[in-house]
Amino acid sequence: MAPRDTASPRPRLPAGWRRLGFRLPILLFRVGLGPLLGRRLLLLHHTGRLTDLDRRVVLEVVSHDAVTESWIVASGFGARADWYQNLRHQPKTLMQIGNRLHAVTAHFLPPDEGADIMADYARRHPRTAGHLCAFMGLPSDGSEASFREAGRSVPFVRLDTAHGFDGRGPGRA
Repeated sequence: MAPRDTASPRPRLPAGWRRLGFRLPILLFRVGLGPLLGRRLLLLHHTGRLTDLDRRVVLEVVSHDAVTESWIVASGFGARADWYQNLRHQPKTLMQIGNRLHAVTAHFLPPDEGADIMADYARRHPRTAGHLCAFMGLPSDGSEASFREAGRSVPFVRLDTAHGFDGRGPGRA
């Protein structure tokens, strides 16, 4: 399945002070303060598709299934976000919640599944869902139908736990 990108304008990728603000949670994870961010944020390790270097990004957990040990995240900057493109190139990686590492495999979800996920997220977090749609430049009137439509244009990724994790990280033998 090819990455989705929509005709609706996505926000510009952060630069300058704004980029620094977006990257600050990475520092919290690095110094062992990941638990302060709760279970709603995770640190995703990904391998640069051009550089082959370890990269990191903090993402909001859209939903979590404790039974299947899977997490769903979304790319608010669309399919052009580096982490999203890097996962397409190398879907097996690591993520961290709190101070726990998990080996995961990324699965890219179809638009109809994205619609269901966004509608569920909007039921659980109506204000945040409205703010996210506005941030991403997606029209939303607060109705379930508008959140479903927004969800069809947002790239969602499910991170499934890979059992047999050796703790050494992506690309390390």
